Amino acid sequence: MSAVDLDPAVSALYEDFERAGILPLWTQRDDLMPLTPQPEAVPHVWPWRDVYALAQRAGKLVPVGRGGERRAIALANPGLGGHPYATPTLWAAVQYLGPREVAPEHRHTQSAFRFVLEGEGVWTVVDGDPVAMRRGDLLLTAGWAWHGHHNTQAEPMAWLDGLDIPFTGYLDAGFFEFGPDEIADRSTPDRSRSERLWGHPGLRPAAAVQDTPHSPLAAYRWEHTDSALAAQLELQAEGHPGAAGPGHAAVRFSNPTTGRDALPTLRTEMHRLAAGAATAPRRTSGSSVWQVFGGSGTVSLDGGVSEITRGDMIAVPSWCPLQFTADGPLDLFTFSDAPILERLNLARSEPPPGAAAGAAGGASGRGLG
Repeated sequence: MSAVDLDPAVSALYEDFERAGILPLWTQRDDLMPLTPQPEAVPHVWPWRDVYALAQRAGKLVPVGRGGERRAIALANPGLGGHPYATPTLWAAVQYLGPREVAPEHRHTQSAFRFVLEGEGVWTVVDGDPVAMRRGDLLLTAGWAWHGHHNTQAEPMAWLDGLDIPFTGYLDAGFFEFGPDEIADRSTPDRSRSERLWGHPGLRPAAAVQDTPHSPLAAYRWEHTDSALAAQLELQAEGHPGAAGPGHAAVRFSNPTTGRDALPTLRTEMHRLAAGAATAPRRTSGSSVWQVFGGSGTVSLDGGVSEITRGDMIAVPSWCPLQFTADGPLDLFTFSDAPILERLNLARSEPPPGAAAGAAGGASGRGLG
């Protein structure tokens, strides 16, 4: 203890600080401005078999309807004190809709998407436009768009929901509104109106002269994603550039009006690793959630290695070293808060200490942002 700390006048000063509701910088903990990010969230893997079994039980016991709105089971990061958040900025949940069930319409300011691991038979109706949901599809729900879901089949269906709920809540910017009890359009078209207008690669409707902050395309279909990933690996094998790294293909879902991310606060990507391939070790500011779409392998999170297989979900906190290795072919879907950090000039990434020098310069690190 220094002589200054023993001075009665200094003690009186600190008491007056407290009464005035102010704190002197020199008494604060070092984590006010840490040398590197110190996230409260921890790396974590949720096995699909466990989460889906619980979703099935909930499907038998918990009804869907006005008030509850959605039968969604949120991933709660063990480091976040019981909050239903996968990371401090990202909300991820498995939503389960039983046979012939309807989730009523509502809207909210939070941006949202749905990524389908398996099955079909549900249509999400976004601002009156029915959009089919099938395995591998990414379906968007922009902030403040009306949306509800209806299952036309005799079998249940489950998918991954991703939203920016924690980020929007931290800013005190969340709004929510109930819609009508009946979904606006219960038809089941193979292609939504948004796809018919916007789903043509490289072709933008000439009448659509204004850029939009979110993509006007409601569905990104698996057949297109699969084809793009396969082409990258084929071209790489032929000696042409374009893949994310050795045996690693990656695509980013983008807004056709701007070329930027499909949603303003969430980055969504799909990655494919050839059998035996690995991503370059990387760590980034900001956080991400990953889901294994197909195949199996391992994930290294801050030095700890876990086996992963189809459906498993992974939380990656800020500045956590990350690397995936494939057993056979491995497909991975991911979403992150990268657009927020980039807009605020807070994005940073680098190989972690000890990473192989040859892996440091590969574009695969960029794909893991």
